[in-house]
Amino acid sequence: MTIELWSLGKENNKRMDEAITEYTKRINRYQAFKMVNIDNTKINKNTPMEQLLAREADLITQKLTDRDLLIALDDKGKAFTSVQFAEKLNQTMNLSPQRIIFLIGGSYGIAQSLKEKSQFLLSLSSFTFPHQLVRLLFSEQLYRAFTILKNEKYHHE
Repeated sequence: MTIELWSLGKENNKRMDEAITEYTKRINRYQAFKMVNIDNTKINKNTPMEQLLAREADLITQKLTDRDLLIALDDKGKAFTSVQFAEKLNQTMNLSPQRIIFLIGGSYGIAQSLKEKSQFLLSLSSFTFPHQLVRLLFSEQLYRAFTILKNEKYHHE
């Protein structure tokens, strides 16, 4: 099983990328993890929002298999504490999917069709963040979750 963080768009901040790379290395000590960037640059940004979301959903759906478990990151999703997220991650891993895919949507969010395919919607915050910052925040929380599950001294309550 692997855990993947999928996002649409491009990365543009080298310093933030260094921090993301560090957390990716740390996570891989516990579980196979990788970032997947889905190229949506061929979609005209002047396309009406509903069509744009549908085209992005098509790009994502083409990459999914029946053995994947999709979790969409959405500001309207369920918010967890770090400990609750660790417990939910453990429960999700026990379902034994081939891949657990966490999805960061495009500039306008995630199509309803993808939300409906998701096991659940996960909220990191009610705030709106740039994609690269979400990648950093999520990778840190995923690392934190594994340290909680292993009773290691990273998370403090």
